[in-house]
Amino acid sequence: MTYAIDSLLDFESLAQKNLGQLKRNLSTPALYEEAVKNREGLLSHLGPLVVRTGMHTERSADDRYVVKADGATEQVWWSGRNKPMSEERFENLLMRMLAYLQNRDLYVQDCQAGRQADRQVAFRIATETAWHSLFARNLFVQIQDQDQLHDFAADVTLLHVPGFQALPELDGTHSSAFVVIHLEKKIVLIGGTSYAFEIKDAVFALTQALIPQEEALSLRCAVNVGEAGDSALFLGRAGSGKTTLATDPKRRLIGDDHHGWDDNGLFNYEWGCYAKVANVSPQDEPQVYDCTRMFGTILENVTLDQSKRRVDFSDLALTENTRAAYPVSHIPGAIRSGTCGQPKNLFLLTRDPYGVLPPIARLTPEQALFTFLSSYRPRAEDDEIGDDPARVLFESCFGAAPLSIEPHRYAGLFLARLKKHGTQCWLMNTGYSGEPEGRAERVAIADSRAMVHAVLAGQLEQVEYETDPVFQFETPTTCPGVDDKILNPRLQALDDGEYEVRANRLASDFMRDFQPFIEHVPPGIREMLSQITLLEDSLDIMEVFRLSI
Repeated sequence: MTYAIDSLLDFESLAQKNLGQLKRNLSTPALYEEAVKNREGLLSHLGPLVVRTGMHTERSADDRYVVKADGATEQVWWSGRNKPMSEERFENLLMRMLAYLQNRDLYVQDCQAGRQADRQVAFRIATETAWHSLFARNLFVQIQDQDQLHDFAADVTLLHVPGFQALPELDGTHSSAFVVIHLEKKIVLIGGTSYAFEIKDAVFALTQALIPQEEALSLRCAVNVGEAGDSALFLGRAGSGKTTLATDPKRRLIGDDHHGWDDNGLFNYEWGCYAKVANVSPQDEPQVYDCTRMFGTILENVTLDQSKRRVDFSDLALTENTRAAYPVSHIPGAIRSGTCGQPKNLFLLTRDPYGVLPPIARLTPEQALFTFLSSYRPRAEDDEIGDDPARVLFESCFGAAPLSIEPHRYAGLFLARLKKHGTQCWLMNTGYSGEPEGRAERVAIADSRAMVHAVLAGQLEQVEYETDPVFQFETPTTCPGVDDKILNPRLQALDDGEYEVRANRLASDFMRDFQPFIEHVPPGIREMLSQITLLEDSLDIMEVFRLSI
């Protein structure tokens, strides 16, 4: 049976017949009142709202589905991340979600993704809880014009019902959590998880699918601008320091995650920020720390002393992935227009647990494409490890998981942007250098920030570089404000031979991960890869030194 889905998601009609109350575009104070009244969260010292997400504290990587409608999903890149779901199962799931919502209140935010007029997607985000509605209000572009709000027409409708759980044996899902995208109908269904990132991730996927990537490349990146108007891009997975380094008191923030890159420059798709706050401190991250003490901020899974109502960012008992969601207006000096010019420098961030990669290295455009496609990161606490002791993963395009374009094509557009605008790329390791995790301290934020400042000031243009014998990228021998010794991980390793084993093992992992793309990249990339030297005859030695850090 095929239902009139558009009419089913007419929330005004639903409210008259089935819902409790429909609460549209409530203000931040009103949503606070609703969240507290509904016992969704608690107010902490100075005003942030502290919430819990239950069993899901990370992205449900195996729970995203795309409806495979006849002829309507030819553009979808079918992968492990994008799994097919039949139209019939989608309709059954939607009907059961609506039945679950009988006599329940529903919170709606009408908003936009896109700070550039010709690159906008209008979203109607309906949520079961007030705090998720506040999350949408914080993260996406609010519509201030009341006439425009009255006549609002959504491009995409997103229904978020975390209290409703799928039945895998009935719905064909991997678990009780799900994110289902119907591209033809432009509908997103999210259920079974309260982790707010799923809303943000779905908005990213839809904007990426609906806006031609050849015209405006959508990137998961942070952007800031210097006094001279020079912009810088920071790409990296969660925990790599992307938000930390971009939210810099010496520069003006554009945004911390979702941006478009077109011929006019960079523009933010979002209005707010979603920062990791594990061990956040006023010394290392003063602006992010200040945002955690403001009214309107949502603190997700942060430990709260319920008697004193004070938070403890060092207590990671619930999860290491503690988060703060706040509007960009909380950041002093942030550029509220959300736009800037072409980037002169681009930083590809990773957090290497093996202690192999240098804190900073200069990349050619081809090396940048290789790094972008492989996107190396440590495993998160909930990643499936099985019998493999390695604590790393490779996620194409920094976890952007394109919905409608293959990763190698997406990376090709990235490379074209780099070359067209002459953007210099840098690899930054904010993890461990010389010795692996457990045997060394993580690279200090102050040192990473000093390296970024040196790059942006042009101070690394005149220094000497040396070529890494394994990875072939160039590392500076000196950097203002940084001890020269930490620039070369080999100089920090306690055992030269054991370090080389770690380096070659990681290089082998990179090469193995890149194999599916090797036939799809330009000849220049293949020539570059042929120069990477591996200890092919040292496999037995590698096994002896196999690390389970």
